[in-house]
Amino acid sequence: MNYIPRLKKEYKEKVVSTLRKEFEYGNVMQVPRLEKIVISKGVGEAVNDKKLIDHAVEEISNISGQKAIATLSKKDVASFKLRKGMPIGVKVTLRGERMYEFLDRLVTAALPRVRDFSGVKVGGFDGRGNYNLGVTEQIIFPEINIDKINKISGMDITFVTNANSDKEAMSLLSELGLPFKKPDDKPKKTEVKAKMEPVVEEAVTEEPVVEEAVTEEPVVEEAVTEEPVVEEAVTEEPVAEEEESKKENKISKTKK
Repeated sequence: MNYIPRLKKEYKEKVVSTLRKEFEYGNVMQVPRLEKIVISKGVGEAVNDKKLIDHAVEEISNISGQKAIATLSKKDVASFKLRKGMPIGVKVTLRGERMYEFLDRLVTAALPRVRDFSGVKVGGFDGRGNYNLGVTEQIIFPEINIDKINKISGMDITFVTNANSDKEAMSLLSELGLPFKKPDDKPKKTEVKAKMEPVVEEAVTEEPVVEEAVTEEPVVEEAVTEEPVVEEAVTEEPVAEEEESKKENKISKTKK
């Protein structure tokens, strides 16, 4: 019995008919389909430490289930000490059954482990039906052992489709299970909160705090009694007596 991935089987049975009704395709071959998924990761620090490339190749291989390859630099950059042909990244391209299996694991196991996850961004389309998704932490994949990683790093996941427009590609990926953010998510949350039964809070009677009246004692200022300054009376000797004594002396001298 041939093995068929779950999403591949669902695409043939449900997604094709749904998209054909939505966009009114005349032929089944006009229905957009997922062609490949490319997982890429840049390792700029590998210029100084080449072992980081080996760790990145091992991580991407475990996540995708297919051997990853190292990408080489195309030119020399003196400011980054980069030489042409040096490994600076890792990538892997998934097609066929492995592509659907990776998408199934991404939707059901990896994305729900993202912290505060509310859906993937709608602005990741390039205008040609391809979608780019950025992952900030590789530990969201259950294949990664947290104890064995050197550094938490992210990766880019590109979904390549043969759709003619972004709207068709978005409908295809959403039917395959990729959770996009919807503009009416916030009003729904408020409606749910409004429908919830009101919680009756017990009235807490707070006892009034009686403030003690602080009686301030009046500050008695001490009266400073200034002692009167007694000026010493200067007794001036009379000048008249001295003059009389001088006259008497002169008279006595003349008599002699």
